[in-house]
Amino acid sequence: MEEWCRTLPKIELHAHLNGSIRDEIVERIAKRKCVDLNELAGYRIPDAKTRSLADAFDIFSVIYKLTTDADTVYEITTEVLKDFAEDNVIYLELRTTPRSRPTLSKRCYVETVLRAIGDARVRHPTLDVRLLLSVDRGADTAADALDTVALATEFAAPAGPVVGVDLAGNPYKGQFETYLPAFQAARQAGLRVTLHAAEILVPAETEQILAFRPDRLGHCCCLDERCEAMLQELGIPLELCLTSNVKCQSVSCASDHHFKGHYDRRHPVILCTDDKGVFSTSLSQEYALAAETFNLTRRNLFDLASQAAEHVFADESTKSLLREHFRRAAETLAFD
Repeated sequence: MEEWCRTLPKIELHAHLNGSIRDEIVERIAKRKCVDLNELAGYRIPDAKTRSLADAFDIFSVIYKLTTDADTVYEITTEVLKDFAEDNVIYLELRTTPRSRPTLSKRCYVETVLRAIGDARVRHPTLDVRLLLSVDRGADTAADALDTVALATEFAAPAGPVVGVDLAGNPYKGQFETYLPAFQAARQAGLRVTLHAAEILVPAETEQILAFRPDRLGHCCCLDERCEAMLQELGIPLELCLTSNVKCQSVSCASDHHFKGHYDRRHPVILCTDDKGVFSTSLSQEYALAAETFNLTRRNLFDLASQAAEHVFADESTKSLLREHFRRAAETLAFD
């Protein structure tokens, strides 16, 4: 099934840049920067291994030690886009948190990622890439969040490659209400909003997030009955990441994943990778895992992939192109 899934055109809507770097690239950069390779041992969570969600966020401190200059940011972005293109991803919304470094401002960081995305259009003409700028709830202040939204607004207009903003980071830190003014400003500026939500059981915050009615939600692993009912009533599309949630112990195993309940209720769901480098996966593997775990057919997987086009943050003309791509693909894919 995985081989067939690689032939399937796919849309990726929840992928963090710094968590999507494959091992050899991390090691290559570390050697060049004379970083002790022993420090990189925790970057990837191998197959059959898990970590607590809190511990998983420590992994990113490793990559932050490497992405301290524009050349490295360009390199990792280029390599990540190459991987997605080779996995037959035709539309990608990559997300990343702009961070100021001694030799790299937030603006320069964003400009460098966008330069790599622009250059990738030539190298990978079948891959359409857009960017989401993330607010890190574990590190950003309210003022930082407003700065990020301002950058996103600037690079989104007119018809720019930035299409939205995201709330990410360690769910044990920070509070959504701190960043609410920034996301309200983003909405007023015409940006789309996706929020990580309910990665841990925090019903009061989850209710606040649902009341805001973001355009999409990430994860939503831990919902009480009230929040579950709110989510179903609102019909907000869900970005679901099977391997990530299992390896971070947000769910006990793939068969217990909440994907199945939402899928059976026809709630809009999009399969995603989250951090393909950290979790040793690919979008094709996520589709194959869903098929194996939930007894989905090839036609079911095709429908999942094609329906994701309805939830991208790009404009209607892009959605039309994606729909046409899937229509043509349906004529050549083997469904038996």
